[in-house]
Amino acid sequence: MPVVINNLAKYIDHTLLKPDATKQELHQLCAEASEHGFYSVCINGSRVQDAVELLKASSKVKVCAVIGFPLGACSTHIKVAEARDVISNGADEIDMVMNVGKFKDGHSTGDYDYVFQDIKAVVDLAHEKNILVKVILETCLLERENEIENACILCVRAGADFVKTSTGFNKTGATLEAIARMKKAVGDKAFIKAAGGIRNHQTAVDFIKAGANRLGCSSSVAIIKGEESSGKY
Repeated sequence: MPVVINNLAKYIDHTLLKPDATKQELHQLCAEASEHGFYSVCINGSRVQDAVELLKASSKVKVCAVIGFPLGACSTHIKVAEARDVISNGADEIDMVMNVGKFKDGHSTGDYDYVFQDIKAVVDLAHEKNILVKVILETCLLERENEIENACILCVRAGADFVKTSTGFNKTGATLEAIARMKKAVGDKAFIKAAGGIRNHQTAVDFIKAGANRLGCSSSVAIIKGEESSGKY
C-alpha cells in the first residue's frame, strides 16, 4: 500500500530563489503558503521584509532566508553580516551555504577549522535570537569517499540544527542516497532538509520516508495536489 504522509504541506519550505524573482511572484508565493499551510517561505535576503509584511496575518507561516547563496564562497564576515541583516528584518530561519571549496581543502589536509568556524559564527549569532540554521552541503559536489558524512559531522559539531542537501542551482539536487548517508551521519543530532528536483507528490513522500524532516520546493502546490511540475527547485 502507498505510504500516506499526514499534512505534507507542513514539511515544505515553499521556495522562490531565482535571481529574477519579482515582488509579484513573492506575493503569489506568500499567498500560496498561507492558503496551503506550508511550513515556511524560503527566499533571498532582500525579500525578507516584504515577506514578513505579507505574512503578518498568517502567523503560522515562517520566513526562511538564504545566506551565502548559492555558492557559499564568500567570507565568514559577509555571511555573519547577511545573517544579522535577515534576522533584524524578521527571518525565522536561515539556510546558509557551506564553503565547499574550503571543505574540500580540509578533506585533503584533515583541517576543517575554517569551515567549522564559518558555520559556527552564523549558528552562534542565530541561536542568540532562537533562529534555526540549516547548512546547505551541495551534496552533488561531495563526490569523494565520506565527504557527505564528514560535512554532516562538522555541521553537528558547529551546532547546526539541520543539514540540507542542495541549493537547487548546481548540477543535481537531492538524491535518496545522499539523504541516507546524511541520516546515518547525523542520527538524532540534527534534522535533514532535502531540496532540489522535488517536483511531485511521490518524490516528496520518498524523501520523507528516507529521513528528510523538511523539503525545499518551488513546485509545492503541484506536489500537494498530486500533479507533476517542470520546476527546477
